[in-house]
Amino acid sequence: MTPYPTPAPSFVRRTGFSRSPRPLALFAIGAAALFPVAVFAQPAARAGAPIEETIVLTAPPAGQTAPRPRDTPEMVAAALKDIPAVPAGPFKESWESIDQNYRDPEWFRDGKFGIMMHWGIYSVPAHASEWYVRYMYGGNVLAGDGGGNAEVVKWHTEHFGPPTKFGYKDFLPMFTAAKWDPDAWAALFKQAGAKYVIAPGEHHDGFSNWDSAINPYNSKNYGPHRDLDGDLIKAVAKAGLKTGISDHSSFHFVFIPPLPGSDQYDPQWAAFYSVADRSDAARTKFMHDWVAKRIETIEKYRPDMLWFDMNTDHNWDPLKIRVAAYYFNRAREWNKEVGISAKQAAWVSGQIMDYEREGRAPMELTDWVWQPDDPITNKFGYVTEQKPYPADQFVWKIIENVSKNGNLLLNVSPRADGTIPQEQQDVLLAIGQWLGVNGDAIYGTRPWIKYGEGPAADAAAETMVKARAAGFVGRLNGQNQGGPVVGGGGLPRKGYTPQDIRFTRHGDTLYATVMSWPGAEAVITSLATDQALPGKIEKVELLGHAGALAFTRDAAGLHVKFPAEKPGDYAYALRITGLKLN
Repeated sequence: MTPYPTPAPSFVRRTGFSRSPRPLALFAIGAAALFPVAVFAQPAARAGAPIEETIVLTAPPAGQTAPRPRDTPEMVAAALKDIPAVPAGPFKESWESIDQNYRDPEWFRDGKFGIMMHWGIYSVPAHASEWYVRYMYGGNVLAGDGGGNAEVVKWHTEHFGPPTKFGYKDFLPMFTAAKWDPDAWAALFKQAGAKYVIAPGEHHDGFSNWDSAINPYNSKNYGPHRDLDGDLIKAVAKAGLKTGISDHSSFHFVFIPPLPGSDQYDPQWAAFYSVADRSDAARTKFMHDWVAKRIETIEKYRPDMLWFDMNTDHNWDPLKIRVAAYYFNRAREWNKEVGISAKQAAWVSGQIMDYEREGRAPMELTDWVWQPDDPITNKFGYVTEQKPYPADQFVWKIIENVSKNGNLLLNVSPRADGTIPQEQQDVLLAIGQWLGVNGDAIYGTRPWIKYGEGPAADAAAETMVKARAAGFVGRLNGQNQGGPVVGGGGLPRKGYTPQDIRFTRHGDTLYATVMSWPGAEAVITSLATDQALPGKIEKVELLGHAGALAFTRDAAGLHVKFPAEKPGDYAYALRITGLKLN
């Protein structure tokens, strides 16, 4: 089967956004799990400048296709045998029905900031990345698996023995979560300002972090001997946060490269690795179990969000439609708003767009809601030598994304024992401190008629003009649109200036966040007297500062006098009242 699936039809997204909706552009791109992303180390950034990860999506070598079986309609239909039927409700088993009945949950549009984590067996070696199982058996980080991954195989052999003697499953006794306190995690995430938390369901390695009756290779039977997802979801809900569960497992069937003589062919573990048997029958069972696990977690945990790392593969549409219709109808019975978030056009309708890393996030105001899943370090899983990016990077990303109708889903990387490194905790607490002062400009807001002004916004607009001239007509996951001045997501490569301002609104209140301390005065050109804005500006306040600020308004803009002392760090939010924005 070609690794480039056919595009799906477009449907109009329904977000409640005040602008007229337009069709969501849906595209197919290369299969990321089969021809993966290579992440290269960044040079040191200038102080105060946003850090951009360098992302390269590698195409398959000429003449090569993915070693993945074709999922025929007959196999997909067989996979749905014995799967529970869709409960009664408005959502029927078609993309059209889902599109007609789905609305993005208001809690997501209000919450703006979520946290997820990559935590599993790969946290034990804490080397290379969360793709360790692929690399240790010789899988290459680049496309085609040509030549293996000598560095990781060598490192694994030096520390644990050759992979034919010490397999991935031998890490399980070391994945203990011995120091894990889910209530402490929930308290930390709440203090960080997050409003929703996505539990680490199952990664590409095929190990389920919940007490599963479908997958025997799970955290209740092995490793921690705990229902990790269940305990975390319970703690998060108790803390008043929305819950979710992630799934990366659709790639598992072909994710691990075969290594003859290894434990991949041990009868006790062959089903775990999905290497020894890649027949059509095994593939059909894999698809069946994928759906069954989704329904299992829906019923066990009633999550507010299902989050997926999967491709735009329309052969799987009947499977995904069953899951979506089942989930949405059950949520109606629970009387709760829920959402599905995924990359690419994995779910033709009923999907909150996710972009892997901020570098792929939109650079302009959108009429669909979205979130990038962005790691706190360069890798998603815990890697010993990795250090987190500074807090200012994530505060800026929250501000940028929210101004453009997006959220930020920040990934943290716990250790195998269940502790989150103090350096990561410090970043989370610093984000929370900023949100504690400036949250009114973020939570519950909606985009204004424009997302921002200043050099970075101008450069982003110029970059988008060039991108469209080159044929870009929508926001592809995996396509970094950065230019010489701004990177993907619209963050400036050399730091913000006081002229860089981002807008949000809440009712008739306008928030203008100045991205760099302006000194004595900030000037907001979008609020100049020649702008046809209904109402009259009556009051300007600086969040975190007591009392109103003096201001004047003329043809150059709104001139706001700033106090001598900063109310905090990173960015400075003004509350502007008197205009008629609704």
